[in-house]
Amino acid sequence: MSKKFKDLFNTSKPIIAMVHLPALPGSPLYDSKLGLDHIIQVAEKDLISLQDAGVDAVMFGNENDRPYEFNVNQASSSTMAYVIGNLKNKIKIPFGVNILWDPMSTIAVAASTGAHFVREIFTGTYASDMGFWNPDAGKAMRYRNSLNREDLLMFYNISAEFAFSLDKRSVADRSKSVVFSSIPDAILVSGQITGESAKLSDLYAVKKIIPKTPVLANTGVNLKNVEETLGIADGVIIGSSLKVNGDTWNQVDPNRAKDFMNKIKSIR
Repeated sequence: MSKKFKDLFNTSKPIIAMVHLPALPGSPLYDSKLGLDHIIQVAEKDLISLQDAGVDAVMFGNENDRPYEFNVNQASSSTMAYVIGNLKNKIKIPFGVNILWDPMSTIAVAASTGAHFVREIFTGTYASDMGFWNPDAGKAMRYRNSLNREDLLMFYNISAEFAFSLDKRSVADRSKSVVFSSIPDAILVSGQITGESAKLSDLYAVKKIIPKTPVLANTGVNLKNVEETLGIADGVIIGSSLKVNGDTWNQVDPNRAKDFMNKIKSIR
């Protein structure tokens, strides 16, 4: 496992929890009557709930900016940077950024806010709900370095949600190839859509073929499956199951978050 990954989280099998922002300006669901103050208030409440529960890191995401884009509206990405900037003095743990589904905007916002890591689809070729999907990892990593953020960890989601890989190789074979060609700091394995669990068989196959690279479960982790998941994965990214009623579009439920982290403590 990479030294950068170990040093950042400083714990075994980190739990990275999502702060899903309300819809941002430039997206169809943005509520201009509530405005930017509402976005900041929602994000701050979720951030505090997650930190109080004891998660190891948080990741800010624009999950509500549906339908998603490959080239995100500049108003959306600049607003995310604005929101994170307003919360910066309240963030007590490592944090990351993910702007769906735009690697360049993700890296730009991470660089401008001092984020520690990013998550995106950086590689592969997909048929998706958003159309033909063909990201460029080389361009993204060079952009990161041009911003003098070589320290920014790159988490590669290897199984795109809302999409079908046109690459006929197995998830494990694709992961092995990506580790060789693209230098990811972690490989993420996902379910088909947000909130749907990754197959344990996929997690196992990926971890077996790239034992020295951190492999994280990226979707669908919950109180019932986390112990089995962490028996294979090197950490998890969790969002929906920590929300009120386990609904992706609700805010974080402090009690659910605390119960989950109590379970993690018992596992550790």
